[in-house]
Amino acid sequence: MEASRFHRFMEEALVEARKGLSEGEVPVGAIVAAQDGRILGRGHNQPVALNDPTAHAEISALRRAGALVGNYRLTGAALVVTIEPCIMCMGAAIQARVGLLVYGTMDPKSGAAGSLYDFSGDSRLNHQVKVVSGVLEEECRDLLVRFFKDRRKAAACEQNGEVPKWP
Repeated sequence: MEASRFHRFMEEALVEARKGLSEGEVPVGAIVAAQDGRILGRGHNQPVALNDPTAHAEISALRRAGALVGNYRLTGAALVVTIEPCIMCMGAAIQARVGLLVYGTMDPKSGAAGSLYDFSGDSRLNHQVKVVSGVLEEECRDLLVRFFKDRRKAAACEQNGEVPKWP
């Protein structure tokens, strides 16, 4: 896939992230795209709504893509996500044999594709994933920063300045 396609997919991932934001979730969105450019799966964070710690945007998009193609292997597909995947989501991408990971902004606290950990190119694993980072980085980062800033502001009014984890 050429670089110009990444922006289109990241814009779609941002649409998903905004859906999560409107539901009170951390605004993360993901898209799984086939090599021919078709979108196979979409997802946004829903762990709070579903009471499911695995309901990350990436997992949702991978599940939908697998169901659509009728296979848990998504060989050659691209996973496009607004923030660098965590350990769980990077593990799922590796298990799905995703060929390419494209993400917007780094996650220095839990990222597993280059910032805190780098599972994408670890030769000890049975599959490596090519990574492209920084696509629409500012938009992806600003959405997250605004979300947490708003949560802190609301929490300061409600609970002596302590930010509640989740409802």
